Amino acid sequence: MSKPSLHVAVIGAGLGGLAAAISIRKAGHMVTILEQAPQLGEVGAGIQIPPNSSRILNRWGILPEIEAASVRPHDFILRSYRDGRVLSIQNMLPYAIDRYGSPYLHIHRAEYHKILVSLAQRLGVNIELSSIVTGINFQTPIVYRKGKPKFRADLVVGADGLKSVCREALLGRPDPPKLTGDLAYRITIKASDMAKHPLLGDLVARPAINYWMGPSGHAVCYLLKGGGLYNIVLVCPDNLPQLVNAQKADLSEMREFFKNWDPKLRALLDLVQDTSKWRLQNSVELHSWSHPGGKFTMLGDAVHATLPYLAQGAAQAVEDGAVLGLLLGRIQHSSQIPDILTIYEFMRKPRTTRVVKGSTNLRDIFHFPDGDLQKERDRQLVEHQNAPFEGYPNRWRDPVFQEYLFGYDCEKEVENAWNIYEEGCWPMTTGKFKANL
Repeated sequence: MSKPSLHVAVIGAGLGGLAAAISIRKAGHMVTILEQAPQLGEVGAGIQIPPNSSRILNRWGILPEIEAASVRPHDFILRSYRDGRVLSIQNMLPYAIDRYGSPYLHIHRAEYHKILVSLAQRLGVNIELSSIVTGINFQTPIVYRKGKPKFRADLVVGADGLKSVCREALLGRPDPPKLTGDLAYRITIKASDMAKHPLLGDLVARPAINYWMGPSGHAVCYLLKGGGLYNIVLVCPDNLPQLVNAQKADLSEMREFFKNWDPKLRALLDLVQDTSKWRLQNSVELHSWSHPGGKFTMLGDAVHATLPYLAQGAAQAVEDGAVLGLLLGRIQHSSQIPDILTIYEFMRKPRTTRVVKGSTNLRDIFHFPDGDLQKERDRQLVEHQNAPFEGYPNRWRDPVFQEYLFGYDCEKEVENAWNIYEEGCWPMTTGKFKANL
C-alpha cells in the first residue's frame, strides 16, 4: 500500500513555520504556508543557533550556507557586573563539534530566515502572502482568511508566534501575551569602532558570547556577520507605558541603568548611537497543543513562548517543526494523523516546558541583587569551574543540562517513538487497534 500524500497548511512563515514546512515537504507531503505579511522577512538582530538546531540544518543540507553567514563563538563567558571579572567559561569552539558533532553559531535573524525561505521554495513549498487568518474549522479542517478564499487541508499547523490567532481559536477566547516584568534593548554597532577602543579590542579579536550579570538586569554581547557587527542585548526592568510593547529608547536612560557596571560595558554603550526597547512577553502553558479532532496542532512561540535567557526559543521551534515532519514521513494511512499529533505533543511538550522554565529560572540566577545569594552564585561559579555539578549556575556548563539541551537528536527521538508506536505501546493512540481490524 502506497503512503498517503497529505496537503498540510502551515500558518506563519517565521523560523518555526518554515522549519515545519521544510521537514514536512521533505517527508513527501504538499505544504502551503499561509503568512499574514504582504512580504517575507524577519525583524531583529542576532540569533544563536545551538548544536541541537545546527544538527537539523546540517541534515537539511544548508549548514554550509548558514555557516557562511555566521560567526562561531569560542566561549561562553559569564562576568561580574561590577568589574567584568570572569566567573565562568564554557568553551564552544572546538567543544561543540567535538562533543556534539554540530557547531554553535551566531547569525543575523534576517539571514537565517532568508536561507530557510530559499530552501522551502526550492523544495516546492507554496507560500501565500497577505493571508490574514480570521478563523479555523478544526474538524474539516478549513482556514478562513480575510478577503481570500477559504483554504482546505488535511492537516493545519499553527506557527503564528506569540500573538497567535491559532492559539486563541483553539482556546475559544482571547489570550494576549503575558507581561514578564522585563524589557530588552537590542543594539548592533560596528566592530571596527570597537577595535579602535583600548578597552574593547579584545571583545572583537576573539569571538565569544559575553554575559554581564547584575542586579535586576544583564547584558549579552556577541559578533555577527563575519565579525563586522557586534550584537548587544540589554535586559532590565520593564518601564514601558501600558499597552506600548516597543518604542524608541532614550540613550541616557539606558546608560543610567548601567552607570555602575563594568567600565568595559559602559565604554561599549558609549558607542551606541540609536536603539529601541521591546517588552519581553510570554504565555501560559496550554493543556494541549492539538485539537481533539486530530487535524490541527501548533508549534513554537504559539504554544511555548519563552524568555530569551537560554537562547533556545528559535531552536525549540525548529525542533518542533523537524519532529513533526519526521513523524509525518512515517505515516502509512491518513487515519494515523491523530496518532501522529498525539506522539508529537508527547515528545515535544515536556521538553519545551523544561526549557521555558529553565530560561525563567536563569533570569533569577542572572539578576540576583547584591547580597548573599549573588556572592554564593559567584563563589560556586569560580570554585566549581573545573568540576561543574548538576544545577551549576552556568547552565551551559552544567553537565546534565548541557547534554539535555545540545544532545537532542530529532531523528533518533522519532525513530525510538515510532518503534514504540508500531509495537502498539504508545498511550492514547489507536494505531494497533485499527491495524487489527
